[in-house]
Amino acid sequence: MPFTLTTPLYYVNARPHLGHAYSTLAADAMVRFQRQQRQEAFLLTGTDEHGQKIERAAAAQNIAPQAFADAISAEFRSEWDRLGLHYDAFIRTTEPRHTRAVQDVFERLRRNGAIYKGSYSGPYCVSDELFVGEGKVGDPCPLCGKPTELVSEENYYFKLSAYGDQLLKLYQDNPDFIRPETRRNEVIAFVKSGLKDVSITRTSITWGIPVPGDEKHVLYVWFDALIGYLSGMGYASPNEADRARWEHLWPAWHLVGKEIVRFHCVYWPAFLLAAGLPLPRGIIAHGWLLFDEAKMSKSVGNVVRPEPIRQVLGADALRYFLLREVSFGQDGNFSYAALIDRYNADLANGWGNLAARLLAMIDKYCGGRVPPLHRTSGAIPPVNQTRTHFVDNMENWQFSRALEAVWALIGQTDRYISAAKPWDLAKGGAATAAQLDDVLRDGYEVLRWTAVLLAAILPESAERLWQQLGLPGKPQGVPYATLQWNMPLPAGPQLGARAPLFPRADKVKTMEELKILEESHQPSAISHQSPGAGDGRISIDDFGKVEMRVGTIVAAERIEKADKLLKLTVDIGAEVRTICAGIAKSYDPATLPGRKVVIVANLAPRKLRGIESNGMIVAATLPDGSAALISVPDDTPNGARLK
Repeated sequence: MPFTLTTPLYYVNARPHLGHAYSTLAADAMVRFQRQQRQEAFLLTGTDEHGQKIERAAAAQNIAPQAFADAISAEFRSEWDRLGLHYDAFIRTTEPRHTRAVQDVFERLRRNGAIYKGSYSGPYCVSDELFVGEGKVGDPCPLCGKPTELVSEENYYFKLSAYGDQLLKLYQDNPDFIRPETRRNEVIAFVKSGLKDVSITRTSITWGIPVPGDEKHVLYVWFDALIGYLSGMGYASPNEADRARWEHLWPAWHLVGKEIVRFHCVYWPAFLLAAGLPLPRGIIAHGWLLFDEAKMSKSVGNVVRPEPIRQVLGADALRYFLLREVSFGQDGNFSYAALIDRYNADLANGWGNLAARLLAMIDKYCGGRVPPLHRTSGAIPPVNQTRTHFVDNMENWQFSRALEAVWALIGQTDRYISAAKPWDLAKGGAATAAQLDDVLRDGYEVLRWTAVLLAAILPESAERLWQQLGLPGKPQGVPYATLQWNMPLPAGPQLGARAPLFPRADKVKTMEELKILEESHQPSAISHQSPGAGDGRISIDDFGKVEMRVGTIVAAERIEKADKLLKLTVDIGAEVRTICAGIAKSYDPATLPGRKVVIVANLAPRKLRGIESNGMIVAATLPDGSAALISVPDDTPNGARLK
């Protein structure tokens, strides 16, 4: 049976942030791990694009919901491509193949007597697309805490109350169906408290999939989205090959955030039971990624984008931090300071430094050729134990513990090299030549093992180390079970070109660079929602606080030791401003003087690389991560305000 895994289908009310990246890179690492064990594996991801929140967000921008969904869905795919996240299929819930699958499942429920028509009047959370069902209108949503709204409309209801006993038996007979155990216990308690029938259609909105034969109803976004796991694999396709693929790949594991466990562990299996379709293999729920101890959220305004981190430290640094720092299944806190500290301690000074030291000594003492191992047993025996701990923990989604095992080996090897003192052995000539070879070959073997073990989690860095080791192919092509100590190698293989795996990062300068790039990746200067606006829209008063003015760039120059920053001198009519802008990767400073630009003029000044920056250049972020300055006609006077 193939290992089939799905991420959540990400809701397109907001651009991808670090919380979305956390789910997807964890799924990517797990699928890579399974493939390296010679297990057939398949990863499905996608975007959830219907519902009232999307309808309102599109209306606020005066565009059609489909155009709004197209733009945000494209950003998700571009972000995953830049981060090197490899998926086998991407489903959009606005695709015809998905509509066909959703309507097929609805018809199955109708034929099986699992739905009936009724009406609902009560509190509804637009942000979570959730019928609250209890309490009064205006009470906070139990999931997000935002005020609920009154909804009164005719609906089709699903007979969820009829499936409580079957669900409890499912959980009892399959203890691993919901992981971790804390989420399993929460779900069991919820089902035991008594299930109520749930609405699965809406009549007060139009942005959704219509009910066959009763088109004034559109299917509820959570019913719609869950079926994306089927449609993305070929369910209900008129194409025989697609249907065969679905039958081959299903059932799947679902990786979800803890806030949507109820939908996936209660509603989803109940829908499938009622439709007579096979159940998923199970649901793995991870915790929240917090920023300043609060869940990342567009409405709160505390989101962090993955792209600035990729540009400054690399995708593998982000992958390592999230999977090492956060105990999977629990909440974890993100900060730039913790990211840089972990990068320097573990990657630059740990794995990267060990590789640099050993390869430099092999280059110096052995002419760049891998030395032979003269004795019959290795001096660093825990490699087999490290492999066992790594594989066992990965199988159980314990990424942090798997990485701990590898870094324990890295630390032990570093101490072994320091104690053996190859630099002294090199002075002994022929008398210590074999001992020198053994020490350096031991270190080389550890590097080879770590490249293989870490290939699923740090794919770019593992490949670069593999090339520096002078080895053919890629480390991902080496199954864990086939790793051997002192593997036979071609006679005296030559090391590849050396380069630092992880150059050490200056903490202060790197934090400045990350924050500047984060600002440049915000969709606009307005990042906070006005109080009480539950749908992400702002008031005209909020917009009026942002002072955007036209200016002309008078001078532009690079800032020393800041390869992404330019120092701009901008004439805005009444005054000339100095502004630091993170656009050096996109623009040659020599081409900028005389160009009309738009700036946010009323931002508080801040010091960057010792320069006081007064304002922010307005630019768009393109799918490849580059910046595009917003321009105005050349005859627009400096100082003119945009309204």
